[in-house]
Amino acid sequence: MTQAAARLAPKLEPVVRPEYVNDTLPPVVTGAVEAPLPLVQRLLAHAFVRRFLILIAIAVVWEVYARWLDNPLTFPSFSETMGALWDNTVNGIIPQRLMVSLRVLAMGYGIGIVLAGLFTTLAVSTRFGTDLLSTLTAMFNPMPAIALLPLALLWFGLGVPSLVFVIVHSVLWAVALNAHSGFLAVSETQRMAGQTFGLKGMRFVSLILIPAAFPSILSGLKIGWAFAWRTLIAAELVFGVSAGQGGLGWFIFENRNLLETAGVFAGLVTVMLVGLFVEGVIFQTIERYTVRRWGMQR
Repeated sequence: MTQAAARLAPKLEPVVRPEYVNDTLPPVVTGAVEAPLPLVQRLLAHAFVRRFLILIAIAVVWEVYARWLDNPLTFPSFSETMGALWDNTVNGIIPQRLMVSLRVLAMGYGIGIVLAGLFTTLAVSTRFGTDLLSTLTAMFNPMPAIALLPLALLWFGLGVPSLVFVIVHSVLWAVALNAHSGFLAVSETQRMAGQTFGLKGMRFVSLILIPAAFPSILSGLKIGWAFAWRTLIAAELVFGVSAGQGGLGWFIFENRNLLETAGVFAGLVTVMLVGLFVEGVIFQTIERYTVRRWGMQR
């Protein structure tokens, strides 16, 4: 633009905006943002309370149906069953039988876990171990442990070794199969991270594979526990007396022979209470301090 054109062009003045002041609005009252929940909702937020309510509902239905049926010989009421449970607990019969069963269960469950660990370690280390574990689990995992009772009687006789044998069979394959599946599901990124730090052998398994596969391992332990507990009770119903002592399954069998149906139900309730304790206390505690704390499970 030439100087003449610049002189002829209109001069643009900056725009001056008017100043104004807004009045301060009064604060809006919305009430308490974090209002406490009602007592019922706070109680129902706990899994223990919800499960306890389910148990109460089952007990009520049980009591109503038994009173409607009115045949204690075939189906005693909940109150009669609780009376038999209380009497056999106070006189020490159920605690003594329960201790016998839990001692045998601990031996078989522990041996099964150790053997499962050895098979799984061999499977993740060598190709032969993988083929061996796959073949054995395909052969023996579908086989019910009760089917091995005749062989157990022939090999070990009537007593604790036979019970331990069938428990080991029920635990071994479930734990080994779940643990091996968990190890195979470990990502390559975690494997390479362990190899980067020079981890090999058992250190690689214990520091990388086991923590990464622990949800599957824990599921296998829970399944193995359930198989072991029901196998033990079923085996004790057949040959549960050893050295003059019988377990909880034998207690149920004795009461059945005496037509003490309330005692039979008391033994079954004890079996269920042990299952609730193991699942709801022991395994829940392990989950809370491991997989949930690690963010691997909701």
